[in-house]
Amino acid sequence: MSRRQLAGELISEAVAVAIIISIGCSAAAMYLLYDPSPYQHAYWGLCITWGLAVTVAIYATASVSGTHANPAVTLALALYRGFPWSRVLPYWAAQVLGGFVGAAIVLLLYGPVIDHYNDLQGMTRAEGGGAGVFFTAPGLAVTPLHALRNQVILTGFLVFGIFAITERYNEAAPGANGGALMIGLLVACIGASMGYLEGWAINPARDFGPRVFAWLTGWDRAALPAEHHYWWIPIVGPLIGGALGGAAYRWLILPFLPARQRALSAAQAIASERGAQ
Repeated sequence: MSRRQLAGELISEAVAVAIIISIGCSAAAMYLLYDPSPYQHAYWGLCITWGLAVTVAIYATASVSGTHANPAVTLALALYRGFPWSRVLPYWAAQVLGGFVGAAIVLLLYGPVIDHYNDLQGMTRAEGGGAGVFFTAPGLAVTPLHALRNQVILTGFLVFGIFAITERYNEAAPGANGGALMIGLLVACIGASMGYLEGWAINPARDFGPRVFAWLTGWDRAALPAEHHYWWIPIVGPLIGGALGGAAYRWLILPFLPARQRALSAAQAIASERGAQ
């Protein structure tokens, strides 16, 4: 691979995550900062906005990098679909950078609104005022360790679904142009059913990039290390979950796909014919 091609892929990954964060965290800002919130009684709207942000990012960048846009997805692709290990860390770095840039765009848009919200609430950024715009935290009755388990499960669903949607031997999967929409709807469905648990990070770059940006722009210890040192959970949980979700699809579904079985039978027949000659 040429350096130019690799650079293009890394730029693509950064742009994809920046798109997702710019749109998704802006929706979070509308949910959190306004009273009445336009999403307070229409939570599905928030979820579908995050999902469509993923869809837009895929349509914009998939032809260059494949739009992993998530370190957990990159890891799963390296483990089960032959993505080169030499590109895993560069992809991760580009994805986190994209999250950082996306958060910067959100603060540029919503900075005055965040400060106004904090003034009304009698809070400061350092106390965590408005932090939910940028990064996740445990929800009602959820402990950090429970959140870790949740993130493993949620990201497992995500990667399992992505593998199913993009599997070439899955005859029920949508076509290339429809896959992006279905992945976006998958993200939205996870958020709609499980998002209140801890904000459904399901993506280390989605949480860590904006968290680092928030740490540098006044949220201080509310961002890093966060209460109960929560910062590492939306990183480790999704990475484990992505690996497990990919494994589940690889061992529970892929071996039994009829199209794959036909392809293997045809390959074996060709090999036998060549061996007989």
